Amino acid sequence: MKLCVRITRNERGEFTAVCPSLPGCVSCGNTRKQAEERLKEAIRGYIAAVSNFVPEQLDREVVVLEA
Repeated sequence: MKLCVRITRNERGEFTAVCPSLPGCVSCGNTRKQAEERLKEAIRGYIAAVSNFVPEQLDREVVVLEA
């Protein structure tokens, strides 16, 4: 599974990570890495909630794009 992820920085210097293909799957963090890690966890939770299935290697398959 490959997912598009967008990570942006706001005016306060915080980062927001969004997965557009999974509605409501959003996270934030003080660093880009923190936002990305939190989003990976949110994606795992989202997939588990909608299909009761969590891919083991999700962290290797997420595509990160910075706008």
